[in-house]
Amino acid sequence: MFQSVLPAGPHTHPAPSLQRIHLMLVDDDAEFRGAVMAALQCCTDITPVAAAASRADGLALLSRAPADVMLVAPALPDGSGLEVIRAAVRRWPGCAVMVATTLGDRADLLDCIEAGAAGYLPKDSAPGHILDEIRGLSNGGGSINPLIAHRILMRSRRGEPALSTYEAQALELIARGFTADEAARRMEVSRHTVLSFVRSVYARMQALAASRPDGLAS
Repeated sequence: MFQSVLPAGPHTHPAPSLQRIHLMLVDDDAEFRGAVMAALQCCTDITPVAAAASRADGLALLSRAPADVMLVAPALPDGSGLEVIRAAVRRWPGCAVMVATTLGDRADLLDCIEAGAAGYLPKDSAPGHILDEIRGLSNGGGSINPLIAHRILMRSRRGEPALSTYEAQALELIARGFTADEAARRMEVSRHTVLSFVRSVYARMQALAASRPDGLAS
């Protein structure tokens, strides 16, 4: 069992002009936890505050002061990470949850999004990408890939979620393989605007999931 408060090292304190992002990590993959910590070594604006390696310990972390971003594995040794995501969203509405994924579990990402996640982070990401994704999520953005975009578009054609013209355009471009930056250029908006569209769609999916009789993702 792994549960600990992670003290900030000498290189993890933010510069006075930067907003500090408090990060919690719930994942039993020691190699991935190490990769995240290594990425943070020279980071001045993201502070790791606690970590857990099980569902039970992840839920226990929610009794602490809220984090700004939480990284959660979808599958944990003693249960589903979905429970941790749902609990975090209920207790810490200001916390942005990101799912830490491997190629094999990306098919579950829509369930994680409906549970409350606003982004995903492939576990094989480069250190710079890890930091960029944490910062982007903290600033109101979201993560998406062509598979997720395609599946959301298929659902929208059945009526849920309803999409605005701009949201549909952004998802269609991403479903065709364009990055958020490329989609932004084609739509003549900023990358942040495209990711704000994504986050808005995710929020609508989460509201729909919560309104179902069992309150769970389908």
